[in-house]
Amino acid sequence: MLPNFDYSEIPRALLHMLERDHADNAARLSRRSFLKLTGTAGLALGAFPHLAIGQATGNGQATNALKPTQQPLAFVQISPNGEVMVTINRLEFGQGVQTALPMILAEELDADWNLVRSRHGSNDAAFVDPLFGIHLTGGSHSVKNSFTQYRELGARARAMLLSAAAARWNMDVSTLRTRAGAVLGPGSRKLTYGELAEAAMALPVPENVTLKSPQDFRIIGRPTTRLDARAKSSGRQDFGIDVHLAGQLTAVVAHPPVFGARLNTMDDSAARAVKGVRAVLRVPLDRGGEGVAVVADGYWPAKQGRDALKLQWDTGAVEKVDSERLLAQYRDLARRPGPRQFDADMAPLATAAHQLEAEFVFPYLAHAPMEPLNCTVQLSDGHAELWVGTQCPGLDGIAAARALDLKPEQVKIHVQMAGGGFGRRFVGTSDYVVEACEVAKAALAAGMNAPVRTLWSREDDIKGGYYRPMHLHRARIGFDERGKVLAWDHVIVGQSITTGTVFGEFQIKNGIDATATEGMRAPYPLPMRLTVHHPKLNVPVLWWRSVGSTHTAYVMETLLDEIARATKQDPVAYRMGLFGDKNQRHRAALQLAVDKSGYGKKQLPSGRAWGVAVHESFDSVVAYVVEASVRDGRPVLHRVTASVHCNLVVNPRTVEAQVQGAAVMALSMCMAGSAITLKDGIVEQSNFGDFTVTRITDTPAFDVHIVPSADPPTGMGEPGLPPLAPAFANAIARLTGKPQRQLPFNLA
Repeated sequence: MLPNFDYSEIPRALLHMLERDHADNAARLSRRSFLKLTGTAGLALGAFPHLAIGQATGNGQATNALKPTQQPLAFVQISPNGEVMVTINRLEFGQGVQTALPMILAEELDADWNLVRSRHGSNDAAFVDPLFGIHLTGGSHSVKNSFTQYRELGARARAMLLSAAAARWNMDVSTLRTRAGAVLGPGSRKLTYGELAEAAMALPVPENVTLKSPQDFRIIGRPTTRLDARAKSSGRQDFGIDVHLAGQLTAVVAHPPVFGARLNTMDDSAARAVKGVRAVLRVPLDRGGEGVAVVADGYWPAKQGRDALKLQWDTGAVEKVDSERLLAQYRDLARRPGPRQFDADMAPLATAAHQLEAEFVFPYLAHAPMEPLNCTVQLSDGHAELWVGTQCPGLDGIAAARALDLKPEQVKIHVQMAGGGFGRRFVGTSDYVVEACEVAKAALAAGMNAPVRTLWSREDDIKGGYYRPMHLHRARIGFDERGKVLAWDHVIVGQSITTGTVFGEFQIKNGIDATATEGMRAPYPLPMRLTVHHPKLNVPVLWWRSVGSTHTAYVMETLLDEIARATKQDPVAYRMGLFGDKNQRHRAALQLAVDKSGYGKKQLPSGRAWGVAVHESFDSVVAYVVEASVRDGRPVLHRVTASVHCNLVVNPRTVEAQVQGAAVMALSMCMAGSAITLKDGIVEQSNFGDFTVTRITDTPAFDVHIVPSADPPTGMGEPGLPPLAPAFANAIARLTGKPQRQLPFNLA
């Protein structure tokens, strides 16, 4: 199935798992591909150097030409007992980097994995993404961009430990070796890393190190239990919401009912009478709005105080978006000329033997992480410390400094474990962080010299904006009897999510936000004309797990299935034909999912149908073959067989968990009640009672399989989401004869 693949190059533990899936398909791959694994890490402060200005390196060590991102002292601390603490340069919020990054470093360090621990970093310049030069957890870049970085960090630390041992024994370092947290020498000599750490970390940091050959990996590729598994499963894990400092106060904020509105009148007498309430403060909010913060001894009195407020809002100066009116506006825009990303000749549309016209509607979606937004701020002596689960501590630190009239180097961000985020904890405006700073500043001005935790409720979170944008797609396709597409005229209407952010400068070209069109056309060689409209509306929008592919994959994969059905072709064979000799990763992923699901061979129970979809996002390919039915007028997903091509796998258990989590999140998009809607500018949903997410009773059975590869890892936090909904929709269309052209599904 995979030509030129050499299984001897795969770590033995990973090979054992893969052999279960590919016992009869072993082939060979040139060792040349492994050179990619030891490539350079790129420019440490390349893309966004201004975001690191003024931030201390934290370790004070700037030896030789190494950048802060390459200095082991910022990332590795070894205790006398041999415990290895690895600092991660990303936010852990469910995706598993708190384990994967230490695995990578520990591999080259030759650490004893049983003694490896991990912790979060800060807004220190050492912890920027080594390729982008910005503090970033997003875009499925964590392992992908830090793979070589953490290998080199481990290798440098190991070289320093070897040098320290050589000096102590007065031996040539070439006669020494390392194993499981110790340096070994001739004559059964042995020194543990704990015994050597203090001397080793005082030595110069080597610039050039030799990395292991992949066949020597003993940690990377091994199915590994996550370092945070025990704490999370036992309820002992602390998140940002759990921060508790001496004398800490808690604040909740009354936000305006319409985005950007300001306060007209306020009666706070009843709120101030609530036991435990310390102050009621007017504070500026995101997007020019204004709010009222109730500061109290704890969350419950703060909430009771907020509930007692009598507020009147001035909404006359802000746009009041209405979902029904907005859909009509989008449909009108779709008929107008606009900027084009692709511009193929559409003349064949007039003469094509088959014509297909379709309109797709995708609603606003809330991120709805289990842990609501929160941020704790302590102000003292011209400095600020923030405790927050953030995907971009550097950007948030700069925004906090601006709000507090400080310099960036006067703000310290302590990154906290976060209970989900899916993009909501990385906002160009740093809305909830700035809000917390404004509250803390107002509290200090009112005489409360104490740390203040600003906490959002679930209702605040769901009504608070920064949604996945609403989109409308419209397609006109002409194709022949064999399903060959002759012309595909496509229009996308939806807000830009990068306008006004640090990413807009290079994401928006010719008036088109690339995040809105990612996933269109590729990998299929289709003659497409793609027109895009980005209306500006008073609804704050943001990336949502898998970004543009949340809607583009659905459109592409359901329309291709529809063409296959119209020309009486098997949907798998049709896609394979479109792949041609290219797109081998897509082909391998789809074939593995087909083989493992029993598609085309296994007899499904009566009333069930197969559904297929495959999509690449963030350089990884995921294919799904699903089994679905319709029960009492409701779509039901029974089984999902997934195949993943994300190149070399660091931790197979993490990949499996990421696919399952992404698929469950995607399933929510399909379910009734999963839309965010607005009426006269006010968001109509407020909690899980009226904003549907997948429950355990909705969750299908999963089988996750990995396509073996030795190329450098690609992302896995997001790619599992896009193809699930179209695979499910394709199965439902085969059962009902009705294509599902909106999310959530409508079987009426």
